[in-house]
Amino acid sequence: MVSAHQELPADGSRFIADYLIETPLDPAQVAEVMAGEQSCGTFVRVEGETDQLRERARAVVTAIDELETVAEASLPNAWQQRQRIGGPYRRARVRISFPVENVGPNLPTLAATVAGNLFDLGEVTGLRLLDVALPPAYRRSFDMPRHGIAGTRRLLGVDDVPLLGTIIKPNVGLSAEETAALAGRLCEAGVDFIKDDEVCANPGHAPLRQRVQAVMRRVRDYQDKSGRRVMVAFNITDELDAMRRHAELVEHEGGSCVMVGLNWCGFSAVQSLRRSTPLALHGHRNGFGMMSREPLLGMSFAAYQAMWRLAGVDHLHVHGLNGKFSEFNDEVIDAARACLAPMAGDDAVMPVFSNGQWAGTVRPTFDAVGSSDVIFLSGGGILAHPDGAAAGVASLRQAWEAARAGIGLDEYARHAPELRRAIAFYGARLK
Repeated sequence: MVSAHQELPADGSRFIADYLIETPLDPAQVAEVMAGEQSCGTFVRVEGETDQLRERARAVVTAIDELETVAEASLPNAWQQRQRIGGPYRRARVRISFPVENVGPNLPTLAATVAGNLFDLGEVTGLRLLDVALPPAYRRSFDMPRHGIAGTRRLLGVDDVPLLGTIIKPNVGLSAEETAALAGRLCEAGVDFIKDDEVCANPGHAPLRQRVQAVMRRVRDYQDKSGRRVMVAFNITDELDAMRRHAELVEHEGGSCVMVGLNWCGFSAVQSLRRSTPLALHGHRNGFGMMSREPLLGMSFAAYQAMWRLAGVDHLHVHGLNGKFSEFNDEVIDAARACLAPMAGDDAVMPVFSNGQWAGTVRPTFDAVGSSDVIFLSGGGILAHPDGAAAGVASLRQAWEAARAGIGLDEYARHAPELRRAIAFYGARLK
């Protein structure tokens, strides 16, 4: 298939979704079921479903590319058991075009249209949403990133180079003052960015109000002394009214960023938060694995990030190369490239690399993505450096300098002691 974006009608009247399906039936027949189910139809034609209505409101199958056939079904299916339907099972890529007028600028309904009940269809033993393409005018009817890449750089006063940061560790358990003391040390170590862990939001041992106030005192003191700004992404994940209050607190204390667990708050809450705060929105995707790890179920990151960009997030997590999680490197690379690609005129969102990242993963990251417009988060790669956090940050900067200059890591490390120590310490641990 050619790019879905290339097949968008010039009049902007329709949007497109791409799918991977598996079925024991004719893929063309199943594609028509999908189109009808997600627009004006059901399993039989009903009263009121006139030809005129179908012409105006029905989704249309525009392409089917048959792939391989397999002997075993990827997912169980009670409907097919009742119908005594068995394999072999045919896989295909399907493209469906939907009328914009069916949905309007309604993100939850857009998500329900391109996904929704499709995952439950009896005709399929596997279905995955691969991508979503929107015409420019329709995309602009949704929220845009308030800051994106350029705005995040302006907030920090950092041009061109990657933004280096870390995560508060231990994940939970530190008091507000202990968290603030660590944040102060990290500022002194030279990080650009600090974020809460996704499981630390408003715990009893470190209430968010106390934590924000204590951390921002240290951040302001550091900025007054050094002239450097540090962005802190406070985890304000909660119900909407609480998130609005938390964001107002962060803004009042001079903060520039808040973090939200996207999957647990939902599109509507994040959209409403975007509209109520000028702060940068750091989108954490924890839980995305349940949507993506089964190749014949859920959705790809390309589709996921497209919809969250419509909610107005500025940063999106993509995991990291050679990290501690299950993703293959090509999945991480594709995710980062999707974030960096402009979408109908918006400023691209900033991909956030994390999990098991250290100086040794910098070069493959830069070579694969070809951009310094990233937030590169390293927990143990900074905080566990044998010479301390400042040396950990220095090792990352040195690794990025080497990558951007096209110099081998070991060669650059001969004149960079922090990097040399990182290679000896982390490299030995990874063998």
